[in-house]
Amino acid sequence: MGWFKKKRDPVSERARDLNDQIRKLEAQIADLSARGKPEREVKATPSDADPRPKPLPGFHPPSRREPVFESVNQARLQDLTTRPPQYNELGVKKYDLPAAWKKLTSQFQAPVSKNPKLVDLLATGTIQGMRPLRYEKRIARRRFIALFILLLLVLWGTFAVLWRG
Repeated sequence: MGWFKKKRDPVSERARDLNDQIRKLEAQIADLSARGKPEREVKATPSDADPRPKPLPGFHPPSRREPVFESVNQARLQDLTTRPPQYNELGVKKYDLPAAWKKLTSQFQAPVSKNPKLVDLLATGTIQGMRPLRYEKRIARRRFIALFILLLLVLWGTFAVLWRG
């Protein structure tokens, strides 16, 4: 009986396998670096050939001199850093409606993932042994609809009893 056995997590098993492979590769790299450099390096070009292309006739490379900077309007930059006052002349706090709207809409958006590739893998169900998130969302949606219909039926029955009584 498998009642008291903990199920094996396929993601952690896969992570353990990958960590083992990484350790093996690091050991191989350490062995190869301990052997030293090869005696003879292979060059891509013959030793007498110059790898740089020859300049075109009449072409003169630009002379090295100090860069030229354009002038910047400093007053405009300072205007951007100063914020308008938060209180009006009567001492009442001003409300920034566009910022409040942006903050309200950001509350209803899903947070940005730190690992989008993992999210894609979970959503498509490509990790062996894991159900895709689409399937889980479908089940949750059906459960919500069924419970909502049940709630409506209970409310309808309650109002029907109260209306007749």
